[in-house]
Amino acid sequence: MFTTAAVATNVCALPVGTVLDRYGPRVCGVIGSILLTIGALFFAFAAQLPIDGYIPGYFFLALGGPFVFISSFQLSNTFPRHSGLILALLTGAFDSSSAIFLFYRLIYNASNRTFTPQKFFLVYLVVPISICIAQLTLMPLRSYKTVGELVTHAEDPANDIRPHIDSRISDESRLARIREERRQHRESVVSEITSLLGRKGEEGDRQTAQEERKKNISGVWGALHGRSAVQQIRSPWFILITLFTVIQMTRINYFVATIRTQYEHLLSSHEQAVHVNNVFDVALPVGGVMAIPMIGLVLDNTSTPFVLALLVSVATAIGLFGVLPYLWAAYANVALFVLYRPLYYTAVSDYAAKVFGFHTFGKVYGLIICLAGLLNFVQSALDAATHRVFDGDP
Repeated sequence: MFTTAAVATNVCALPVGTVLDRYGPRVCGVIGSILLTIGALFFAFAAQLPIDGYIPGYFFLALGGPFVFISSFQLSNTFPRHSGLILALLTGAFDSSSAIFLFYRLIYNASNRTFTPQKFFLVYLVVPISICIAQLTLMPLRSYKTVGELVTHAEDPANDIRPHIDSRISDESRLARIREERRQHRESVVSEITSLLGRKGEEGDRQTAQEERKKNISGVWGALHGRSAVQQIRSPWFILITLFTVIQMTRINYFVATIRTQYEHLLSSHEQAVHVNNVFDVALPVGGVMAIPMIGLVLDNTSTPFVLALLVSVATAIGLFGVLPYLWAAYANVALFVLYRPLYYTAVSDYAAKVFGFHTFGKVYGLIICLAGLLNFVQSALDAATHRVFDGDP
């Protein structure tokens, strides 16, 4: 069920991205809340259904998550100077969300199993209902744009021509007058944006300097901004980050799904493996929260090549600790892993935003995660090879 849910979560990132680019974050959020509601209801009434309700429950919860999560990335544009920290907060919330089910397990055991899954998932309906209310009342209809995107869009003379409207006007003089009015309106919008930001004043100069500093620090900012999604997907920028994401996501999900069986073999002790697994269950959400300040500082103050080098270095260290048959190495591996996971997810989305831009973010980032999700089916082959070929040795 975990593999099915993990693959569904990642594969649906592409349609989520397409919906996000076309209809905006509000529609995505509402769709996500509906899917989460369906999933929770399947779990709540699984015992009363004539089919196994847990598999579709997992499936719909897995589908609903990306609609809410991916559509929230655009919130990093609300405060561009701290976009890395905002992305880290979102990813930390994503990672720590597993704590809800950890707390439920503790409550379930403490209540002598009287707080049944049906009661829990009926209470859990508060989550999608709250998301839906927030989307309809608080969240923006369209994705936030950066200052540069706002000005570029407003300055584009192509906005003076609207074929679907202009084709209905037969009078050339009237058409010319309408286009002139559009031009004047466009120029007034640019003037208002410039005035609002105070670009001619000291505050405007300071903000511009901060934006330029951040772009210069990243080393890759705007590399493919303004290109079509097809052009971006054909570039080495996309191909290389996709290969990296495919490998790392498969590795991350495989470790999460098989940590107990891996350490049963490495430590030759079922009790120690269970203890490591229990520590991991607590550390995963806690690590997601603790990593937020560190991730924000790293993404906002270091270059993207440095971040990618850091990811490779930590992943290598995790690989080394993961093959050592010692309890201390298991704890070190868990500690590094729970910090690495949110850094990895945030760094990939940060890379996509900086290199490809938010205009095509949904499609491009969605395709990266979708391809990684499809190849997550390799987990089953890896698990079979581990047990049948390598006698359980990870």
